[in-house]
Amino acid sequence: MLKKTLTAVAIATLALSAHAADVLKVAATAVPHAEILNFVKPQLKAEGIELQVREFSDYVQPNAAVEDKQLDANFFQHQPYLDSYNKDRKSSLVQVPNGKVHVEPFGAYSKKVKSAAELKDGATIAIPNDPSNGGRALLLLAKQGLIELKDPSNLTASALDIVKNPKKLKFKELEAPLLPRALDDVDLALINTNYAIEAKLNPTKDALFIEDADSPYTNIVAARKDRADGADIAKLMKALHSPETKKFIEEKYKGAVVPAF
Repeated sequence: MLKKTLTAVAIATLALSAHAADVLKVAATAVPHAEILNFVKPQLKAEGIELQVREFSDYVQPNAAVEDKQLDANFFQHQPYLDSYNKDRKSSLVQVPNGKVHVEPFGAYSKKVKSAAELKDGATIAIPNDPSNGGRALLLLAKQGLIELKDPSNLTASALDIVKNPKKLKFKELEAPLLPRALDDVDLALINTNYAIEAKLNPTKDALFIEDADSPYTNIVAARKDRADGADIAKLMKALHSPETKKFIEEKYKGAVVPAF
């Protein structure tokens, strides 16, 4: 009888372990994405999901890890970047249903000038070297009247699309994580907010100019097509869209990160 009871307990324990092993692995850049994901871990735990967050410092590996089925989803990019990545890498990652989470207004920073008007002729401007964020930087510069683009609606515009450059600005393309470190060497750098925050820059105070709230670059959760509709990912989005998460984003980032839900 005792043996049967122990066997029943063992089976029950194994069943509980199997249930507890519902693991969701998500790639993210450290700030703010991993911070937001770590905040929702308790909400997902209550839903029977163990959220494992793997941090990356660049914009290529998080997509590659999901495409290769090492991870289930990622949270670090906006749709224009995902579109560009899919085109360049011939991959087919998608935004998950209701996948929009927040906007990080893109800003311009400098240690050498206090305003765009102070930029001298021939000034060097550092911008991200990937097509979507490089285009985003040029669109912001065009909005300030520093340059004019052939097509102001082209989200992946490059330096070749500049038709007017009255100050003869020079452009230096760098990997996005390196942009904060370039501030000592350039006159102005256009920096993604996640890397600005990591470098202790406050976008709402330190940026010379910054995107409006109507930015089309909403950060999203992405996955493979075969995983995008998973029940666990739906629960992740529910947690990311909760009132508690919205309050966390608003209070922690104070306008540097804006909820999009």
